[in-house]
Parts: sequence; C-alpha cells; structure tokens
Amino acid sequence: MNTDTKPLFGRVALLGLGLIGSSIAHAMRRGALAAHVAGYEPMPEVLARARAVGFAESWHSDIEGAVRDADLVIMAAPVGAYAGLAEAMAPHLKTGAILSDVGSVKGAVMRDVAPHVPPGVHFIPAHPIAGTEQSGPEAGFAELFDGRWCILTPPPQSDAAALAVLTEFWRRLGSQVEVMDARHHDLVLAITSHVPHLIAYNIVGTADDLSTVTESEVIKYSAGGFRDFTRIAASDPTMWRDVFLNNREAVLEVLGRFSEDLSALQRAIRWGDGDALFNLFTRTRAIRRGIIDAGQDSAAPNFGRNAKPKA
Repeated sequence: MNTDTKPLFGRVALLGLGLIGSSIAHAMRRGALAAHVAGYEPMPEVLARARAVGFAESWHSDIEGAVRDADLVIMAAPVGAYAGLAEAMAPHLKTGAILSDVGSVKGAVMRDVAPHVPPGVHFIPAHPIAGTEQSGPEAGFAELFDGRWCILTPPPQSDAAALAVLTEFWRRLGSQVEVMDARHHDLVLAITSHVPHLIAYNIVGTADDLSTVTESEVIKYSAGGFRDFTRIAASDPTMWRDVFLNNREAVLEVLGRFSEDLSALQRAIRWGDGDALFNLFTRTRAIRRGIIDAGQDSAAPNFGRNAKPKA
C-alpha cells in the first residue's frame, strides 16, 4: 500500500453509503486522500446510521449539496440507480471533476451515465473487485481493497491526466489497478463473479424448495460447499438484481457454456466415467492453486473448524 499521505482531492462526494461507499471513506481517511468527504444517501434511516458511524465530514440527502465543488464524485449505489443519479447531478458538477463509480457492470454504466456527463467532466468508470456478504454503512472497513484488483474502463479519448489521478487514488486505497475495455470487463466478471453468484442463489433456493429435506436439516448438516454457497447468496439482493438485469448478454453467454459443461458432467456421472470426473477435478484444482498463488485467497484449511458449534 502506498504510504504517501498528500491528499489527491480537496472534496470527494460518495453517492451511496453501503459497504463499498463506507469502505472507500474509511480507506480515504486512513490514507489522507481527501480534505473533505461528502456522503449522500436519499434514505433518512440509512443516512442517520452512516452519520452515527462518522466516516464523512458532511452528510447530504440532496445530491446538489453533495456534489457541489467536488473534485471526485463516486457513484456507490446499485447500478440500476445510476441513470437517475447522473441526470440529477449533471447541472451541479464542476468543470474538471472526475466522475466514477464502483459498479460490477460497465457496459450498462457507459450506456446510462455517459449521455448525462457535461463537457469538461472526466467520466471514468471503475470496479473494485472486493466485497463481503455484509451490507450497509456499518459494514465498511478501510482494509477492504488491500491487495485486491480495481478495474478502470475509461471511454475512448479519456483525459490521460484524470485517468492517472484515478489510478493513483485506487492504488493509495490499497488496490492493484488494471485498465480494460468495458465489454471485455463484463464478460470476465460474468464468469468470475456474476454466474457464480447466480448458481449460489439457485442452489440455496433449491434447498429451500426441496420438500423431502427440512430447513432444520439443511442448516444443521450444512457442509463446507453448501455453507459457502449460503455466504455468497446472502449478498445484497438489490445490487445483484441490478447486476443481472444490466449484464444479461454476458451472463447468458456464460450460462450457455456452463449448461453445456454441466450436461457433460451429468453424462459422466450417469455412465460411470470416472476418468472424465477425475480429469475435470484435477484441472479445476489447478485453478484454485493459481488463485492462492496470486494472493487472492489463503491456503489455510477451514471447513468450519474455526467455528465453535453451539452446545
């Protein structure tokens, strides 16, 4: 993590104060990246909870007050809200400001936000690949982005200086930064994040619907695999609804390939093809090792051994 503590921005506006927005605020405070953080949240109850945590210098339920004079504006709401946010803030953005976001879909962000960006404002979408199953302003913490990737998807002819500043911003939040085309980003995230979440939601829903297995049995005898699915399936439902609605082409493309591979796996089980099963499991095990070697997870054993069962 960069230890340079010189502020990059005078004023940063965070539009959305959930896990990601609050974590950005905590990480900015840790790195002294902004002289003033303005937090925007239209829901009074959520705004009050964020104020109680206290990670911003000012609090706003009106978007004009939040973005006025901001050098950096970050949309940290569900992606389905971006078009409305962009239209509402556009008249109040100052010339030279950087407008960015944290959504895990980028093509839809380009489509919904770019038409509203006024001349002189630098629009550079971003996606920090970090998170937990927790949500809300109390869930944020400064270390969320440490060692994780943040992908920037600047439109063609983006301002090079603005891109460099935003890259430095995410590096000083703790992230590794990659620049990528928006369409390619959406395909990559469909396979690494979106479809796995969809599968998790589906398998947990299947367990809930299975009449021959009671809910208490599902909970009591939950093994490591199913328990990990429930962790993923506990993620914010509004955010993930918007992800799937706004990345449908890439998700459906990956789902088609997944369905074909699942059919082949089904045939191998039906016909007792042990070699096919072994070869697949060996190949996928290597992917897990690659993730650990890249520092994106720990090799430490778990399987629930750290959790103490209730007496």
